[in-house]
Amino acid sequence: MENKTILITGGASGIGLAIVEKFATNGSQVFLIDFNKTEGTRVEKSGREKGWKVTFLHTDIQDEQQVIQAVQSIPGKLDVLVNNAGIAHIGNLGSTSPADFDRLFAVNVKGLFLCSQAALPKLIEGGGGSILNLCSVAATIGIPDRFAYSMTKGATLSMTLSIARDYVTQGIRCNCISPGRVHTPFVDGFLAKNYPGQEQEMFEKLAATQPIGRMGTPAEIAEMAYFISSDAGKFITGSNFTVVGGFSGIKM
Repeated sequence: MENKTILITGGASGIGLAIVEKFATNGSQVFLIDFNKTEGTRVEKSGREKGWKVTFLHTDIQDEQQVIQAVQSIPGKLDVLVNNAGIAHIGNLGSTSPADFDRLFAVNVKGLFLCSQAALPKLIEGGGGSILNLCSVAATIGIPDRFAYSMTKGATLSMTLSIARDYVTQGIRCNCISPGRVHTPFVDGFLAKNYPGQEQEMFEKLAATQPIGRMGTPAEIAEMAYFISSDAGKFITGSNFTVVGGFSGIKM
């Protein structure tokens, strides 16, 4: 996707960073949005040292005006929006507080809405483009202790289908990827917080829940994101791609 312009939210770490790297190494002009100023600045600096065309936009995706300002700062057309930014939460119906629920909704649902709405005119004016949303297997399968998180990912899937239907005649493709367990900094932090001294044991147990026998890598999700967003995927819209190591389709 050489010389294409890509906007990636949550691009400073984990899956988002892997997607930034995939597009940037293939010649794209990449703009990354993240709330973490330190990490976002680091990604921009290290990327430019490698010769990448990468620009960090420090933005809180819960804030409409910040999102609009960030998108409008991108010169020219926009070819791809990747809505990757999101936060997780551990808890069931009984243990999830209203504040937890609102916080998850504000980032994972409202943030995706604001970024998509702001980017839409640029995508249409450029002759069409791709919106790719990072969903989760939790949108379609009951995962223990993921009540609020699953709610937000169900909304992500529904918004994906709605956008795909409403804008298909204007050249907009909209799809989502639903990963299973992927080894990201969140996983390491979760294990360190909840299972101190047992991190490796619990990591292996979590990995074993996927039939393929391991967690996915951010780079593997990035490969799928790149394919769907590229011209190779231009016949794909309104689709949800599960990348789960057999978790949703194989009974062991």
